[in-house]
Amino acid sequence: MFRALADPTRRSLLDELFEQDGQTLSALEQRCPMTRFGVMKHLQQLEDAGLVVTRRHGRQKLHYLNPVPIRLVHDRWVSKYAERWVAALSELKHDLEDTTMEKIFEIYIKTSPERLWEAITNPDLRRKYTFGLTVESVWKTGSHYRGITPQTPQLTIIEGDNLEVDPPRKLVQSFNALWSDDVKSEGTSRVTWQIEQIADSCRLSVTHDQLREGANGEIYGGWPMILSGLKTLLETGETLTTPGSLMYA
Repeated sequence: MFRALADPTRRSLLDELFEQDGQTLSALEQRCPMTRFGVMKHLQQLEDAGLVVTRRHGRQKLHYLNPVPIRLVHDRWVSKYAERWVAALSELKHDLEDTTMEKIFEIYIKTSPERLWEAITNPDLRRKYTFGLTVESVWKTGSHYRGITPQTPQLTIIEGDNLEVDPPRKLVQSFNALWSDDVKSEGTSRVTWQIEQIADSCRLSVTHDQLREGANGEIYGGWPMILSGLKTLLETGETLTTPGSLMYA
């Protein structure tokens, strides 16, 4: 990751994706004073470092800024000395033609798909990395889920329906944030968890879409910390102790 960030051209490409996420190669090429092949090589190095992820929409290949590796660096070093100055990652924005937003987060975890699925669906494991929330559900397609705090189980913090449950590969959920009036007004969005085994590890992709253009960043801004906590738990057995990770503990 540091090697990828060392080059000023690659940093400028990340700056472009920060300003407008989900761009094609052609769009990025127009913003860089180099050949199309040169832009492709730089994007490939950013993708290899996990800083850029790609998704196909029809015939287009779109590039997205993935903030999770930067969050992991924050949790390992920066948070020990400057947590009060660096409270969270900057909001990442992009515009889609249908006036909705889509956020994609990706991380690699050394674990099995079955163990990763259990960590997502087991309430005792889930609360260790989801800000202390317990998520209750029977985890069947069409079933309901809700996230509650141990102190006030009668108060629902998040809720939705399990639209697709395919263990241990895919979980699609509707998502309603209820922890404040500001986020309640945003309405329903969608979260898709996808697990792919890569050798002795798993690639976990979380796509949060059907968001209103310009939606409140609180709704999707916590994903880097959640995924960082999930990786820490499965690989070390420990839990994050940053202030945000202990919010409801």
